[in-house]
Amino acid sequence: MLLIPAIDLKDGQCVRLKQGRMEDDTVFSGQPVEMAGRWVDAGARRLHLVDLNGAFAGEPVNGDAIRDIAARYPDLPIQVGGGIRDEATIEAYLQAGVSYCIIGTQAVKDPQFVASACKVFPGHIIVGLDAKDGMVAINGWAEVTDQEVTELARRFEDDGVSAIVYTDIGRDGMMTGCNIEATTSLANAIRIPVIASGGITNLRDVEALCQADTGNIVGAITGRAIYEGSLDFAEGQKLADQLSC
Repeated sequence: MLLIPAIDLKDGQCVRLKQGRMEDDTVFSGQPVEMAGRWVDAGARRLHLVDLNGAFAGEPVNGDAIRDIAARYPDLPIQVGGGIRDEATIEAYLQAGVSYCIIGTQAVKDPQFVASACKVFPGHIIVGLDAKDGMVAINGWAEVTDQEVTELARRFEDDGVSAIVYTDIGRDGMMTGCNIEATTSLANAIRIPVIASGGITNLRDVEALCQADTGNIVGAITGRAIYEGSLDFAEGQKLADQLSC
């Protein structure tokens, strides 16, 4: 299982939000490329970049910072989410060196867009499903829908999606631990690989997620914990590798 550092971009800075609230942010750096280098030096084998402004605007806003990181680390797999609503945006990111584009809100509003994107850009599409109490949230988590996560995820199984990023928005940025039960329940219900996100706080959370995994959880995104120091990234990846999850 890969530990994947999150770099959340707001107004060109690296921040972390609590439960997705744009007004409740903590700025960790004004230099996104240097922050990416910090995690690469710590042994990161993939990066998770989020254009927070883009998630609300519906189009890329922090694209320059994302392109700069991709240019600096051309051999590092990078997955990007936030404001990806059309194929032109996907194409631009892939041409810039991004490996995977995460479709979130648009996947919920227009599932056919995911099927089309997978055909045009095979192997490069991830669907991001953010949930509160098992129900999907969209538009930067500002709106909770009446759709269940598992039911929606199953719609993408035959489209060629590379993975599902599952985020429990009640846990994200709160340092309360990953929602292991919900994450493993989703992973057991679908064939698409799952990347866990939200709440991973320390080595115990990494261990618990590995022990609960049945083989379908391929990664875990971590943010505030590695920025504030409750989780040493290098040690966390070492533990995940040792547990062979």
